[in-house]
Amino acid sequence: MSSNLPDLPPQTTTIQGRSPMGFTEFVGFIAACMALNALAIDVMLPTLPLLTADFSLADANQSQSVIAVYLLGMGASQLFYGPLSDRFGRRPVLIGGLILFAVAGLLSTLATSFSALLAARLLQGIGAGAPRVVAISLARDKYSGAQMGRVMSLAMMVFMAVPILAPSIGQLILLVAPWRWVFAALVIAGAAVLAWALLRLEESLQQAHRRPISARSILSAYRHTLGSRIAAGYMLALGLIMGAHMGFITSAQQIFVDVFDAGRSFTVLFAIVALSMAVAAFTNSRLVHRFGMRRLSLVGLSAMLVLNLAHLALAMAGHESLLAFMLLQGGSVFIFGFLASNLNTLAMEPMGHIAGTASSMIGFCTTVGGALIGLGIGQLFDGSVAPLLAAYVVLALIALVITVYTERPTKPDAC
Repeated sequence: MSSNLPDLPPQTTTIQGRSPMGFTEFVGFIAACMALNALAIDVMLPTLPLLTADFSLADANQSQSVIAVYLLGMGASQLFYGPLSDRFGRRPVLIGGLILFAVAGLLSTLATSFSALLAARLLQGIGAGAPRVVAISLARDKYSGAQMGRVMSLAMMVFMAVPILAPSIGQLILLVAPWRWVFAALVIAGAAVLAWALLRLEESLQQAHRRPISARSILSAYRHTLGSRIAAGYMLALGLIMGAHMGFITSAQQIFVDVFDAGRSFTVLFAIVALSMAVAAFTNSRLVHRFGMRRLSLVGLSAMLVLNLAHLALAMAGHESLLAFMLLQGGSVFIFGFLASNLNTLAMEPMGHIAGTASSMIGFCTTVGGALIGLGIGQLFDGSVAPLLAAYVVLALIALVITVYTERPTKPDAC
């Protein structure tokens, strides 16, 4: 299906005295904006047992909240960043969010209680909403269709390297410094992307295409996004699959350590599984032009359902092992690498004229929905992999049904 809505011309305002970003640098910048969020989530994983011990938490599952509240803050804030970026432009909104991200990271390092740490993480998530929205809006300002899919796939390929490295980065920091330095690393990362934006980022939204901020205008854009079968359908499918993936991330440390007794090998094993996402993103960038995003999404959802049904049956039969989990969960993560960029791009495809606001609504629904689903899955951890695998099966099935319905041709009006 294709939209009849016009695309915006790929105009930019170049920083005086500097050449504009080329394609490679642009993809790298988009990836860096997205990678901040992955780093802020996955670098936390090795710290969770230490947070449980230092703050005397009653339940080890409570430490997962440092991930969940961050995601909730990031998701909710996107509702505001989208309209702001459509009104004032992408660059100033991104810069403001990155400043908040870095400041909140500093507050996290100084937290003296778990509640204060959660408050700082929530604030950091609010700051992180800006690069999440603006990165996709920048890509949609400049590209559309399969070309945007290629940009997002290449950005995802770079972005996916972060989940591979982040837990190991966190573990390396913990070998030489207290857990607070893990949060300090996020301050440094945020400041680096901020400097890149200040020095190199051009404004991609011209004055003539900016939208006024008013309750009526914003609600109209949100209604248009949610009222579009294409945008809403792919958004729901993405949120469900993201929820399954977040369930894996929030419970990964406990699964590898408590179920498989992996100990300090956890970060290496997690990196091996996460590597499949980067491979998938690279593969998707090569296949998207040949097969199309819709076909790849349908095949990916079907494969995720079948794979996890088989994995769940294996686990329930008592034949689960570390090797089996690595191979089969790696397969699920590989499929997620396909689905993440394709479903998000498909949801944004008819929204070119309100890219910022549409991106904020889509980001809000998928991030908050995914965070809540992922937290729920994490809280169901019972010392086995069964709750995670059952969640994958249910969520993949629902997402597949939604996607098939979304792709159903619209019936012509009766004469």
